[in-house]
Amino acid sequence: MERTFEEILREAATAPVEGWDFSWLDGRATEQRPSWGYQRLMSARLKSATAALDIQTGGGEVLAEAAIFPPTMVATESWPPNLAKATGLLHPRGAVVVADPDEPPLPFADAAFDLVTSRHPATIWWDEIARVLCAGGVYVAQHVGPASVFELVEYFLGPQPEARRRRHPDEEVAAAEAAGLRVVDLRSERLRMEFHDIGAVVYFLRKVIWIVPGFTVDGYRDRLRGLHDQIERDGSFVAHSARTFIEADKPC
Repeated sequence: MERTFEEILREAATAPVEGWDFSWLDGRATEQRPSWGYQRLMSARLKSATAALDIQTGGGEVLAEAAIFPPTMVATESWPPNLAKATGLLHPRGAVVVADPDEPPLPFADAAFDLVTSRHPATIWWDEIARVLCAGGVYVAQHVGPASVFELVEYFLGPQPEARRRRHPDEEVAAAEAAGLRVVDLRSERLRMEFHDIGAVVYFLRKVIWIVPGFTVDGYRDRLRGLHDQIERDGSFVAHSARTFIEADKPC
């Protein structure tokens, strides 16, 4: 029996969203992956590091996929449900998970790490990244690029011309260089996303909270109903994520 709009909404509104595992969306949404394979590149760097820091680790799922950790492995996270999940996942492997508000300063000494990594950080404090890296150390990350998923953002919030320009790779290069880092690799891609039911949209917006700040089902019920009807008619809602791979080192 085909489920109603309200039934789908209730299911998505109560699904747990802690951590950075998106398996709830299997069969309900799809997203292309960047060609460079961030997890593989990060894992290769971890193998040769001595002390590494993963910033804004989420629930630790991406970091935990690495087969080998360096002798010193630290991760930071700010959201309590993610902290608990990351601790359970990473502590058994010898990694330390530190509660951090995602604001300067990072709670570590100068030159504490030879590798800093991050996947989809909400904020990027380049001066702090440079400070905690030792000379010759490397920052390897995958950032959210400009106007990511803006088809969805602007469906709910209307045109966002100023926000569309944020997180441009050129601006990130300039900020990294201003902090004393040297960008040695930079790649950008736009990737197709499809949401196959309104539940996938609700779950995504509850989990990725910066897409539509302050999103609630009740607050956007009318827009959700309209989008549900659109998906029922067209088969899916198509958006595009933006991803940037960046590698920067700290000159000796």
